[in-house]
Amino acid sequence: MELLIVGVIGLLTACGVYLLLRARSFTVVLGLALLSYAVNLFLLAMGRLAMHRPPILEPGRWDYSDPVPQALVLTAIVIGFGMTAFLTVLALRARKDLGSDQVDGSRTHP
Repeated sequence: MELLIVGVIGLLTACGVYLLLRARSFTVVLGLALLSYAVNLFLLAMGRLAMHRPPILEPGRWDYSDPVPQALVLTAIVIGFGMTAFLTVLALRARKDLGSDQVDGSRTHP
């Protein structure tokens, strides 16, 4: 199971970095979204994948799952969604004003 999680995190990171290096604004937004998904999976995996364990400590039971990584991931999902929406609107506005969605500043039409 750990190898699958590591592989998915690595694949999401590689695809995110590749899309970030493209010269179009929409692919940069997609690359940032993929990188945020990779970070969310990494944070969740750092909390140790535990099944059938209570999220809080019960009397007489010392094995529990840590709720902090889950809270961090929930917060990161909300912030990532807001930033993705903002970057999408920013990219659309730049496309409208500049006539191109090139990140490097060239004004060639696709």
